[in-house]
Amino acid sequence: MTVPKLMPLAIGLFAVGVLAIIAVFVLFALGHSDLPAWLNFAGTYLPAIGLGLGIVAVIRKSRQKRS
Repeated sequence: MTVPKLMPLAIGLFAVGVLAIIAVFVLFALGHSDLPAWLNFAGTYLPAIGLGLGIVAVIRKSRQKRS
């Protein structure tokens, strides 16, 4: 079974987003309250975009198999 071309991108975006979430929690636990906007953006949107791309990749792969 081959990996869809979108899947590595989806996994990468999701992983970077999860790392951003972890960084936000760690920095907040260390007492930092004014975090950069790009870090909040990455933690909020990258996991969702990665998950969405992963779902699209799996659906496209599934439809290719049927035809």
